[in-house]
Amino acid sequence: MTDPISDLLTRLRNASKAKLDDCVIPHSTLKAAIAAILKTEGYIADYSDSLDADGHKTLVVKMKYVDGAPAITGITRVSSPGRRLYYGYTEIPRVLNGLGIGILSTSQGLMKDADCRRNKAGGEMICNVW
Repeated sequence: MTDPISDLLTRLRNASKAKLDDCVIPHSTLKAAIAAILKTEGYIADYSDSLDADGHKTLVVKMKYVDGAPAITGITRVSSPGRRLYYGYTEIPRVLNGLGIGILSTSQGLMKDADCRRNKAGGEMICNVW
């Protein structure tokens, strides 16, 4: 797998469109940090770490639905391994005029776009969620 973050986003997108209750993803600390941001923003219900049958760590994400509709309407990868996109805190684009969030990797850790503007921290734009 060349891009594990795209794999995470694709699994979440597919699980929300298929209206699955849980989504199982191979674990990494970056993926867990993205799941934590999605939980605090209300896009997923919960997430937890577990072990699969082979003893590998997995991230189990409980999907969230509002009146039968998925809470994640869209989720896209912005920066990819072949094309990294970095923004200063004044240049961070707004997602759907503020209706969505952007997740950035900064020197202070993973943050959503509003926190980056508030803390004056730029970084690599990982994904957009709405």
